[in-house]
Amino acid sequence: MPGSLDHFLELTTAHPLIQVLIVILATFILEDAATVLTAIQVKLHTLAPGTALIALYVGIVAGDVGLYGLGYLAARWPPARRWINTPERDMQRRWLTEKLFRVVFISRFVPGTRLPLYTACGFFNAGLHTFTLATILATMIWTSALFALSLHVGGFLLAHLGAWRWVGIFGFVLVIIIMGRIATRIQRQGK
Repeated sequence: MPGSLDHFLELTTAHPLIQVLIVILATFILEDAATVLTAIQVKLHTLAPGTALIALYVGIVAGDVGLYGLGYLAARWPPARRWINTPERDMQRRWLTEKLFRVVFISRFVPGTRLPLYTACGFFNAGLHTFTLATILATMIWTSALFALSLHVGGFLLAHLGAWRWVGIFGFVLVIIIMGRIATRIQRQGK
C-alpha cells in the first residue's frame, strides 16, 4: 500500500490539473484531512505550494457555498416551507442577516457549526455575497494555518519515520479529526 501511494503521487505529478481536481474533491469529503494530505504532497514535491493552497481554498469555499445552496433549495421545497412559515422566521432571518459576516467567519474556527449554520444561511437567504466573503477570508486564515502546521509536522514525519511515514501521517490526520470531534463534544456540553 505505501509503495502504491508513492507511485500514484508520482504519476499525478505529470498531470497538475488532475492533482488540483483531486484536492478540490477531497475537500468535499474531509477538509482538514485534505489539507494535511495536500501539505504532505507539497513536502514530497509532487505539488507546488501555491497550487496546493489555491486548490484547497477553491474546494473549501465551493463546498461552503454548496451548503448555502442546499439550504436555499430546501427553503423552496414545499414540505420544508412549513418550517420557515413561523412567526419567528423574520426575526431569525433579520438577526442572521445583521450578524452574517461575523457569525460565518467565527464558525470556520468552531467545529460542528458549519453544516447547520451554512445551510441555515441559505435557508433564510441571508446574503450570499457577505456569506461568501466571510467564508473566503476565514478559509484563507484557517486553512493556511493548518497547512503550515501540516508542512512542519509532515516534513518531520517524512524525514524521520522512513518506511513508517504513511502510518505516522495517517496518525496525524486521525489526531486532527479526533481533536475536532472532541472540541465539538466539549462545545455541546458547555451549552
